[in-house]
Amino acid sequence: MTELGSILKRIDPADAASRRKAEERLGQLTMPFWALGRLMDLAVDLAGITRSLKPPVARKAVVVMAGDHGVTAESVSRYPREVTVQMVHNIVNGGAGINALARLGGVRVAVVDMGVAGDLEDLAGKGKIIGRKIGRGTGNLLREPAMTREEAVRALEAGIETALDMAGETDVFGTGDMGIGNTTPSGAIISVFSGRRAEDIAGHGTGLDEEQRRHKTDVIERALILHRPDPADPVGVLQKVGGYEIGGIAGLILGAAAERKPVLVDGFISTAGALIACALSPTAADYVIASHRSMEKGHRIALETLGKMPLLDLDMRLGEGTGAVLAMHLLEAAARIMTEVATFEEAMVSREA
Repeated sequence: MTELGSILKRIDPADAASRRKAEERLGQLTMPFWALGRLMDLAVDLAGITRSLKPPVARKAVVVMAGDHGVTAESVSRYPREVTVQMVHNIVNGGAGINALARLGGVRVAVVDMGVAGDLEDLAGKGKIIGRKIGRGTGNLLREPAMTREEAVRALEAGIETALDMAGETDVFGTGDMGIGNTTPSGAIISVFSGRRAEDIAGHGTGLDEEQRRHKTDVIERALILHRPDPADPVGVLQKVGGYEIGGIAGLILGAAAERKPVLVDGFISTAGALIACALSPTAADYVIASHRSMEKGHRIALETLGKMPLLDLDMRLGEGTGAVLAMHLLEAAARIMTEVATFEEAMVSREA
């Protein structure tokens, strides 16, 4: 297992010289200056991340981190936690929302068992999922820490290892999640790093009514009072109020950054993981691209805290990596703008007088 400390040392900033070269080329394309707006900004980001004016984006993978949560005992979700293992099987069988969107974009779907309470050893043994189980669901964060500090580090390192294992055949990573109840720990994490109240963060999740949402808010607030997680100690935040799959997402981001690969971060849960990753390595933020803004109440706050503007805003709230996979189309578009559109000089087109 790759050690967390060693991978943090490997994360370098995006390359400023490559960004400047990209800006120069894009400014000379046969169109009014910066006429394609944020797609051109995205092309500059890609150049800096990959150190290339021909950024590779063809080989795409979304990594769905799966885990269960003890806090479901507090009725914070409309669904029982048994749905997590059932949905993992659904994804493996190609019947989930993420599968439909991934097929559209030619994206590989990789499922990682980080901490599902059910038995998935058969799928792992057959190579249908990646088995990195830390435990069979976290502790109930309202009553005890979600995990031990050792488990938190192991979750991060498992995510890192997944990124490193896949990096040789992946140009672009997307983050995804599957875990009943995981908006509650994610809301707690976002509250810690944003400094905002749980009331500002907690949303309706899987379809909670307003009374249920207020109950979830109360659970988060009480957990934060109990554990007092410190944003200056991101491993401690993960340990006290996080989830195994959230740690896996954070580790995936760190590993991808070390490999100089762009990471499209999905919605609310993935952004909680990104906050942990970027607290551990602020430089890793150079490799993070926010795919979309979800309907979940606190996602806007989470993105503002992360310092990222989302590419899409489609009122989505599914998770699974669906927003990340949709945004991969925009990533490919940005790369093609830089590589396929001619400059004025190349096309022998006169500039404006």
